[in-house]
Amino acid sequence: MTTMAARIIHVSIERDWRDVYAFMADHQKMPLWASGLSTGLAPDGDEWIAPGPLGNARVRFAPANEFGVVDHLVTLENGAKVHNALRVVPNGDGAEVMFTLLRQFDMGDEQFAADAACVHKDLDTLKTILEESKDGKRTTL
Repeated sequence: MTTMAARIIHVSIERDWRDVYAFMADHQKMPLWASGLSTGLAPDGDEWIAPGPLGNARVRFAPANEFGVVDHLVTLENGAKVHNALRVVPNGDGAEVMFTLLRQFDMGDEQFAADAACVHKDLDTLKTILEESKDGKRTTL
């Protein structure tokens, strides 16, 4: 069995981890911070449809849980499946959000680096939204 190269990308957020999890687990809010879903998600039974440049992807999320797991399985129109491991854990009075980026077998160095940069940007956006909203500066929550 061959494993894929992996990179764990994380950000610390000055907000109670349960608030962070609740925001991230609200799938309709994901387009606010997850650029790959910027066109939105539409519910379809137990899955969500995410339109994108490669067609409609089907997204299945981990059920609500008390462990901060926001994993999701993305199935592309061509049948390829990508597991996205996304976790929120307590970090002092705040939270640590971690995304495990797996390098797909057909992905070159530049594309893997570009994907990592996108994930960093998305997590930074999430941090900004959640830290600003706790002070009443934003009302997107």
